[in-house]
Amino acid sequence: MIEKVAVIGAGTMGNGIAHVFAQNGFSVLLVDTEQELIDNGIKTISNNMERQIKKGIISTQLKDESLKRIIPILGIKNLNSDIDLIIEAVIEKKDVKIKLFQELDKIIKPESIFASNTSSISITELATASRPDKFIGMHFMNPVPVMELVEIIRGFSTTQETYDIIKDLAIRLGKSPVEVQDYPGFISNRILMPMINEAIYALYENVASVEDIDKVMKLGMNHPMGPLTLADFIGLDVCLMILEVLHDGFADPKYRPCPLLRKMVAAGKLGRKSRQGFYKY
Repeated sequence: MIEKVAVIGAGTMGNGIAHVFAQNGFSVLLVDTEQELIDNGIKTISNNMERQIKKGIISTQLKDESLKRIIPILGIKNLNSDIDLIIEAVIEKKDVKIKLFQELDKIIKPESIFASNTSSISITELATASRPDKFIGMHFMNPVPVMELVEIIRGFSTTQETYDIIKDLAIRLGKSPVEVQDYPGFISNRILMPMINEAIYALYENVASVEDIDKVMKLGMNHPMGPLTLADFIGLDVCLMILEVLHDGFADPKYRPCPLLRKMVAAGKLGRKSRQGFYKY
């Protein structure tokens, strides 16, 4: 039974994951390397809960109780071993994640489960850092409190027991788990990122304007937002990293990132987070 949870990384995905766990009665340790990052993460959670109150989704009492369940931790060295589940939500770089799990393996009790929120990196490769039988992918969607889906990714050595525990946990969180085998991009990004990349190519080749490319997909395909708006929301740097994982993993030119995407990332035009991407914010 999962009772004590630590979320490593207080950014967009990490604070969203902590939000959902705390709101569902779990005590959550929210861990990052700088106090400012933790404080900003908790502030974001509080603001998002206020939006839920205004929409009638939760009560003020539940918000107050949930925030009390979130315990800030500065650095993984300040974690104790008695944690049932670690969920990693740091930058989408394999080497960074592997190093983190190697360090956690020395701290956390051996029977604990390690999960990564990676959106594309091989769970089997990440599991080489520690306890491959108890290692799994738990890919939440952004924004975590709103989106129902969780992709649960088995590594090569993930046991059935580990999978069953995480699937049941996702259901306890009010999510809909989908079992996915360990291939680059899993399901969501294997399908989504080529669409976004093709939309960027259409812009790069002057097929249509940013607004019209998005309009075609919204009005013609009934998408809630256009692919270029979505790319800005995800972060163009994140899109590029995922496409590079797909391109390297499948060795297939259909996943080659558009040169315009590379140029925009190099220029620091990353979307909403930098206040400029395909649109200005």
